Amino acid sequence: MKLKTYFSFLTLPAMLFCAQAQDSGINISNTIKIDPTDSKEKIIEKAAHVVPTVNQLKALRNEFIAFIHFGPNTFTRMEWGNGMEDPKIFDLKELDTDQWCEALKAAGMKMVILTVKHHDGFVLWQSRYTDHGVMSTGFRGGKGDILKDLSASCQKYGLKLGVYLSPADLYQIENPEGLYGNLSKYTKRTIPSLVGDRPFANKKTFTFEVDDYNEYFLNQLFEILTEYGPIHEVWFDGAHPKRKGNQQYNYAAWMEVIRILAPEAVVFGREDIRWCGNESGATRQTEWNVLPFTDSLKRIAVVDSEESDDIGSRKNLYGASLLHYQQAETNTSIREGWFYRDNTHQKVRSVDDVFDIYERSVGGNSTFLLNIPPNREGRFSDVDVSVLQETGKRIEETYGQNLLKGANTAKELLDNNDESFVLLNQGESLVIETKKPITFNRLLLQEAVATHSERIEAHVVEAWVDGTWKQIAKATNIGYKRILRFPEVTTDKIRLRITQARLLSALSTVSAHYYRTRPPQLQIQQDVDGMVTIAPLKQEFNWKPHGENASENLNLGYTVHYTTDGTIPTVQSPQYNGPFIQAQAKVSAVAVFNGEIGAVSTETVGIPKKDWKAVDARVGKRYPAEQAFDADTKTFFQIADSETPQMLTIDLGKNHQLEGMIYTPQTYYNGGMMAKGFIEVSRDGKVWKKASDFEFGNLVNDPSKREHRFAKKIAARYVRITATEVAGEKPLLAIAELDLF
Repeated sequence: MKLKTYFSFLTLPAMLFCAQAQDSGINISNTIKIDPTDSKEKIIEKAAHVVPTVNQLKALRNEFIAFIHFGPNTFTRMEWGNGMEDPKIFDLKELDTDQWCEALKAAGMKMVILTVKHHDGFVLWQSRYTDHGVMSTGFRGGKGDILKDLSASCQKYGLKLGVYLSPADLYQIENPEGLYGNLSKYTKRTIPSLVGDRPFANKKTFTFEVDDYNEYFLNQLFEILTEYGPIHEVWFDGAHPKRKGNQQYNYAAWMEVIRILAPEAVVFGREDIRWCGNESGATRQTEWNVLPFTDSLKRIAVVDSEESDDIGSRKNLYGASLLHYQQAETNTSIREGWFYRDNTHQKVRSVDDVFDIYERSVGGNSTFLLNIPPNREGRFSDVDVSVLQETGKRIEETYGQNLLKGANTAKELLDNNDESFVLLNQGESLVIETKKPITFNRLLLQEAVATHSERIEAHVVEAWVDGTWKQIAKATNIGYKRILRFPEVTTDKIRLRITQARLLSALSTVSAHYYRTRPPQLQIQQDVDGMVTIAPLKQEFNWKPHGENASENLNLGYTVHYTTDGTIPTVQSPQYNGPFIQAQAKVSAVAVFNGEIGAVSTETVGIPKKDWKAVDARVGKRYPAEQAFDADTKTFFQIADSETPQMLTIDLGKNHQLEGMIYTPQTYYNGGMMAKGFIEVSRDGKVWKKASDFEFGNLVNDPSKREHRFAKKIAARYVRITATEVAGEKPLLAIAELDLF
């Protein structure tokens, strides 16, 4: 299909440029090959013709979707299982998927993806091909089917359904008769196989030359895609807890089955959708979906692409063999960790945090995938539901109305249709006049990516204030959607200037919105002397919601109230007026603004560290042991060599009653994560006693602060932490910060 030519609000030279650009002979396509003889200009022109598929466009329009991690880990409180758990550990008595979907709908989500098989190999549906799953539990007498329940609830609440099917399978690895890496021969096999007394209603069959594990995986795909659909996304995790027998995945066969049996589905981890590169909800300030690939679609042609600040700009496109549209999903969890652990110590994201990630991800040319893990009663916990409901209200309140409605501008920009558009050249401006002044602090922009790709590379927004144009925001690309955030401004004229573009650009949507200022989210910090400071959470991504650096100034019209006994603070709680000394307590704080109470922030503050000393630590000069307890998470201790055991011993200066520790991993490099180990204590530094074993899962992808509590209080002056497993690329134990309480 060749791009059609549209003319709208352009001068004659611009119209001529449009005709020339669209007459270049380049057809729009999902993937375009780069020829060795192509000039840089030709490569950029080709990039301006790479567009999403129909399914990708539908996935982009989903915008805000849900992840649900549920399985044996919910009951063992682990992030990754080992595959050898007794299925009966999954001791589910009740299940309420209607409650899940009702909460997701209230949040404004459009699809839910369920982990029907995580890395442990336990399945959440009635599979014909394994007994390691719900069929071997007491749930509904072994007849329960969580995927079936969720599919019915999705139909009821108008949500799309997706499935996470882990290619890694520890049960099939660890089981003596397991199929993963069993070195079986590749032979022609029919999918589905071994139907037995449960024939499929769908009579389609496939023939592939595969080994035992690929046959097993294809059979399970067939079950899911034919008996629980329609399925709109298939999620392939790239994590591999353990490998065996040089097992290879036949992705080509998997993709063929998905494309035929689930024609509306996009595939995460392959051609359609990619990972954003982290699990903390962080987003790039410039996120392109037109990307450079090598001679296949297996690898993006950018070194360290997942960690790179920008993977689709001009400089990265020049070294490509293929240009391909592959959109990003920004994924994170509403809780600390992917699976539910408890409602007491497992932190839950505030509405402020979730809404902030929503604006950055959906408004940053990606999809927001938020995980909500059900509890052991088969429901979302009340606090999670409350956050979802309030997030949905906040989205609707902010973005439910376009303040530019009725403005003097092209109707294509206000018709809520991302396929109608106005064409703009680089250097050209678009002025929108409202009938009366409006007050706004958000501007939403969209390009018509389905027909004109991503073309705008930089833009500036100005408002007419006091008789002159005042810049209120600027950013790089727009793509499917860009949300600009800035201090509120009142005006009746807005000007958008395209300062850099790849080709004639198609702007499809401009909408203005107002976000009502709320009490700021707070952060609680303790220094080495035990001095506690409460301040507004430092906002990243250059956004200052109050128009100034709130983190350095508390006198902005709101008050802060706090407690130190674990209770939720109210307006009657003590007011924070400055730093205070506090040790061994759970400090909670809220901000109050115009009578509204903000999100509760809670931090366990531990023993003051001013008298702590390191004992017997093998360290280098660059990363001394003292940096593990200097109350600064930007510095870190690293052990000097990889000899075992890797440990750190600390003299606390005097005896304390200890209840647990808090470990903050370093994030300077991808490694040194203290994944597993044990803690010993001593009163005199000579006689030692084990206090507890510990294990922290998924640290490399989610290097967040982790809290570990002992089974009971224990008196000690000396503490020795020994790491028995270090995760990441570097095997040297590293600690950004260690707290004891």
